[in-house]
Amino acid sequence: MLRSAIFLCFLFTEPIWVTGAEEPPALLRLPGSGADPEKIDYAALPSLSGIHAVIHPANIGSFGKKLDAVDIHHLRLQLHNYLIWNDDRFWCIWSDGPRIEDLPTQEIKYSTSREGTEWAAAKTVTGTPDAPYAFIARGLWLRDGELLALGAHYKGPGAFGNDKDLQLQAYRWDKATERWKFKGELYDDAINNFPPQRLPNGDWILTRRDARFHVSMLIGGRRSLDDWKSFPVTGAGNGGRFRPDEPVFWPLPDGTLLGLYRDNGGSHRLFRATSNDQGRSWSKPQITNFPNATSKLFSLKISRGYRILILNAHPRVGRRELYLACSRDEKIFTRLARLAIPSPPKMAADISRLKHKFTSGIASLQYPHAIEHDGKLFIAFSRLKTQTEIFIVSLDSIDNLLE
Repeated sequence: MLRSAIFLCFLFTEPIWVTGAEEPPALLRLPGSGADPEKIDYAALPSLSGIHAVIHPANIGSFGKKLDAVDIHHLRLQLHNYLIWNDDRFWCIWSDGPRIEDLPTQEIKYSTSREGTEWAAAKTVTGTPDAPYAFIARGLWLRDGELLALGAHYKGPGAFGNDKDLQLQAYRWDKATERWKFKGELYDDAINNFPPQRLPNGDWILTRRDARFHVSMLIGGRRSLDDWKSFPVTGAGNGGRFRPDEPVFWPLPDGTLLGLYRDNGGSHRLFRATSNDQGRSWSKPQITNFPNATSKLFSLKISRGYRILILNAHPRVGRRELYLACSRDEKIFTRLARLAIPSPPKMAADISRLKHKFTSGIASLQYPHAIEHDGKLFIAFSRLKTQTEIFIVSLDSIDNLLE
């Protein structure tokens, strides 16, 4: 609930004082708690059960540690996972690094599956780059019948800051050799969040952040892989507290684009902006009433007519729980359920002593990406940033939330 005490809301980088009488835009309105996020009884929310599997298990990096001294920070990083269904199988890519996020030599790996529960041994997409360079997985894109794996190539550690030599690149799947081959660069000083989406006029559109966290939209990609124009959305800095990160967006029935932003400025809320000209200009982002534990979110329009949003929606437990929200009008989400993701079924013998850190309710679950296939929702995510997993929920069970 918005207290009568004054709180800060930031639109772009300009601080605006808002009193308790001025409610933020309602993005979430639930039975019982209405539009007041402070009244959400998370323990009373419904839960969604499903089938759980490990895409790629956690494993120890080459750090010269004795097995009895291994801890989480000695495991290889696995994060930024993306799914697609193509050529009669599931594909998943993710960032795979030596340890800790976005260190030099981090690469992109992939695995495939026919049914989504048994996955092939992981192989590399990019190969291991020489230090100080690294890759971050940025999505799987089917463009003109060609499967592309997108990656941000940069000078580490980290992709943001000065002298990053940041580029958004593509690798194509060569079916004849069953290998990924370098396709080309999409854009300089760019890291996207999700693969491009198609606009009604045939152009592609995707979000871009530069190395200084400024957010813009790239539109084009139709004539050639590197044919894009950049349209600014918002930026970070200049004394403001709003720190836009990892935006998602989708078209509303009237053609308006609705964008949501994770905020790294400490609000624990999603921010919202809209565009009436297919992404070329945007309103100032506004804080909403939708809670978020400062983590990446993902949205998808389901073939049955409603939209889902998957995110860490319980700030008090952080990333230890993932939630799924539903909206019929794609503007206000009226149902929220916890994904009942269990503990991993088994772990490799050499890290079995860490099993308690991977258990449900303790381990972090983050960076969801989902696709719909054969009446089910397939949700890939990272556990503890060291293991790539999948959770499969029937669409019928999601339908029941809305009844």
